[in-house]
Amino acid sequence: MTDPLILGLESSCDDTAAAVLRGHDVLSSVVEGQNNLHASFGGVVPEIAARAHAERLDICIERALAQADVTLTQIDAIAVTSGPGLIGGVLSGVMMGKGLATGLGKPLIGVNHLAGHALTPRLTDGLAYPYLMLLVSGGHCQFLIVRGPEDFTRLGGTIDDAPGEAFDKTARLLGLPQPGGPSVEEQAKHGIERAYRLPRPLLDRPGCDMSFSGLKTALMRQRDGIITENGGLTRQNRADLCAEFQAAVRDVLAEKTRRAVALYLEEEPAEPAFAVAGGVAANMAIRAALQKICETAKVTFTAPPLRLCTDNAAMIAYAGSELLAKGITHDMTLSARPRWPLDRKASPLVGHGKKGAKA
Repeated sequence: MTDPLILGLESSCDDTAAAVLRGHDVLSSVVEGQNNLHASFGGVVPEIAARAHAERLDICIERALAQADVTLTQIDAIAVTSGPGLIGGVLSGVMMGKGLATGLGKPLIGVNHLAGHALTPRLTDGLAYPYLMLLVSGGHCQFLIVRGPEDFTRLGGTIDDAPGEAFDKTARLLGLPQPGGPSVEEQAKHGIERAYRLPRPLLDRPGCDMSFSGLKTALMRQRDGIITENGGLTRQNRADLCAEFQAAVRDVLAEKTRRAVALYLEEEPAEPAFAVAGGVAANMAIRAALQKICETAKVTFTAPPLRLCTDNAAMIAYAGSELLAKGITHDMTLSARPRWPLDRKASPLVGHGKKGAKA
């Protein structure tokens, strides 16, 4: 039997995206960013983002269909992000998805944006359930044991800022361009770790929860102290601060990953695997540290291609295809949800579902 042709839609933050997928084959993936619209504001403005999604979704869909060389009538189902995220953007996508599903008479599948990220390693590498996932981005950071398209166990997560958000704030504090992740990483290449001392939050506490807000505050105090003492920041000061900040994030993620892997292995999975996705997964220093943890634990390490780690619609289409295979679809009562935890049994994380910073 031929796999269904799925049209995926994504509009949860400031990337408008559409993709066409059949099985594990990504026939097209179109992503329209909005960095130029938000650059002067220092972050994503929800109202501007929502308006841009409404203006661009149909254009992205047309481009995705053209690249896949299919027509709208050939689509078998519509998968759309219905949360979590900035409510105006999510609503734009949900309404578009409803309109297409109604007009075409095809199934509608509401997808959790985080599930899209969490299932990406199955799209790209065919990982078998259960596997351990670190979702680490501008708006989210959590460890998940992924058992199925709707079955997730959270082992821990950030109790405040996500790492990508902290990278963005650090870049702003040091006068570096956005998005902050690549800017800080580039500066860190020329800096010296431990030239300044920054904390490694929550490493003295058991468990897999993380905190990055205090790290950003500590960096700001270091910066202010240097400016007071020297009358400004030199290029080397800036590079050293970036190197130490990146090292602090790396050390926290590595130690918490070691703990999460140990908990995951207690379940004795047949094919133990660890996957990392999200924009921060593109940071090579962080990726290398996580890979070393997995090598020591004899766990397969997987990191999807960057284009599928950041927000995109191919992951939404794939998550939708797994839900569709289980007979899960939605009707016109599908709603846009600003918050939508993957592990419904776990206590809420502070800031969970928060969007607005780019990794």
